[in-house]
Amino acid sequence: GVFKLAASTLIDAPIEDVWKVLLDFPSYNEWNAFVRNQTITDSNKTPLADQQTALPGHYINIFVHLPPTLSSPSFPSFLHSSSAFGRITTVDHTSHRAAWVLVSPLPKFLLTSERWQTLTVEEETGKTRYETVEVFGGVFAYFVKWLLQGALQQGFEAMAEGLKKRSE
Repeated sequence: GVFKLAASTLIDAPIEDVWKVLLDFPSYNEWNAFVRNQTITDSNKTPLADQQTALPGHYINIFVHLPPTLSSPSFPSFLHSSSAFGRITTVDHTSHRAAWVLVSPLPKFLLTSERWQTLTVEEETGKTRYETVEVFGGVFAYFVKWLLQGALQQGFEAMAEGLKKRSE
């Protein structure tokens, strides 16, 4: 890839509780300053009736605030809000991993991205470690890096912190 974003945090809560919060997309607007809304859809972006069950092959419409904030932007939203459309590739309830890839009308040589979110238990403390990584590739990834890397990194860190606060 051209560049990657990553964030991680240690959460003082059972792994199953954190996993439940991470997969509860309808509650994101209550705690997630970065991903303000995440909707499970079909390939045409039509929301599915069941918003609680993310499955591989489902699609997600993701609306983010850049920089991250829980409040509504006070300036024009197009300067503050963005969205991405992805296809869920992994939801593994045993190993607590979820992933999605960018779905774009652009050819893959222009822009790709893949995001992973993983939970593990720290053996020493019994706490849950949340880790997330997104790798961007393609020619346009250089522009994304130049224009948005800082704000996206802030978003990843804000989501990790929000997940920690919500879960603890």
